[in-house]
Amino acid sequence: MANPWRGDVELVIDGQRQVARLTLGALAELEETLGDSSLLELVERFEGNRFSSRDVLRLLVVGLRAGGMKISENTLGNAVIEGGPMAAAQAAAELLARAFVVPA
Repeated sequence: MANPWRGDVELVIDGQRQVARLTLGALAELEETLGDSSLLELVERFEGNRFSSRDVLRLLVVGLRAGGMKISENTLGNAVIEGGPMAAAQAAAELLARAFVVPA
């Protein structure tokens, strides 16, 4: 079960419920994959609805890895996510929000 106090976000991938979270290590991995972009720029892209599918994929992969799932970008890119691309984008945005805001 997802724990919002820990920053958990649930999503269903290939019929299996998974938990993603952005730990400090996951954020460091994400920074590495962003290249010239910063985490702040990534957050701004999500806040302005200017994010790319690559942003969503990268966020979800590092979050799922931090949640205990062994998954690659290629595997997730070919997986069936319940709710489709919109649910994936919402989960990625929620991961970012939960990483930097304490739940109410």
